[in-house]
Amino acid sequence: MGDYGHDIVLGSFLTPVNNPAQQAVDLAQLSEEVGLDLVTLQDHPYQPGFHDTWTLLSYVAARTERVSVSANVINLPLRPPAVLARAAASLDLLSGGRFELGLGAGAFWDAIEAMGGPRRTPGESIEALTEAIQIIRGIWDTQTRGKLTVEGKHYSVDGPKRGPAPAHDIAIWLGAYKPRMLRLIGRSADGWLPSLSYVKSLDELATANATIDEAARAAGREPTAIRRLLNINGQFGPRSDQLLSGPPDQWAEQLAALTRDYGFSTYILGSDDPRTLEVFGREVGPALRELVAATRA
Repeated sequence: MGDYGHDIVLGSFLTPVNNPAQQAVDLAQLSEEVGLDLVTLQDHPYQPGFHDTWTLLSYVAARTERVSVSANVINLPLRPPAVLARAAASLDLLSGGRFELGLGAGAFWDAIEAMGGPRRTPGESIEALTEAIQIIRGIWDTQTRGKLTVEGKHYSVDGPKRGPAPAHDIAIWLGAYKPRMLRLIGRSADGWLPSLSYVKSLDELATANATIDEAARAAGREPTAIRRLLNINGQFGPRSDQLLSGPPDQWAEQLAALTRDYGFSTYILGSDDPRTLEVFGREVGPALRELVAATRA
């Protein structure tokens, strides 16, 4: 357990509410300008106060040049996996390889059902997500000849044409906390994307990492193949004994410790405040990378 050796990536998690399209573009462009690597947006299709996330991601990708974009995370029950796979590949091609697929099993089932989606139990959600990943990867896999067939309980396909192939190997990141979902990450995903605010103690992170690693090895994979990402929140101010509540150098020290001890290498800051994003990108980022590089050396 410890550092998995991935490059440090910093991103923003935007939840624009006033003028969603323009605010998202402005904050995404700012994220790029201050040195962040990734811009993510929430996906709650049943929420009438926001524009459609997929449309907004496409708009943001068109108005930026360097940052990668992703949902944090896509609501699978309202987005059929075969169609989602083609949409993801298309956006990756149009953006020059700047799309990653954050994927979620679903939540807020009353709202999902009201929109015409299925209501699933936790176990059914994991089954559906497993089937969806098979279909998505199958659609992307244009090198394999032969019929794409997945006979699932929740999702099935019988011979759809494969493609288009993405511009790069799109990573599938799963938001997860429970053991069955963590084992699915170890078997089938490219990244684990929890939110620090949902974690009761840092010991939970170690336990979750161990579960992912064990499942990866059982599936014949190296645990280092799986990136550990973390949604974070905090505030800049005077030095304190709290996590992510202090000056930029304290943030850098604390995030470097999370990299060293728990293997996280991508930190996605939830904030729509321009000044907070600027400090995170311009001050925390360089200091964090320097600390991690020194530790690894």
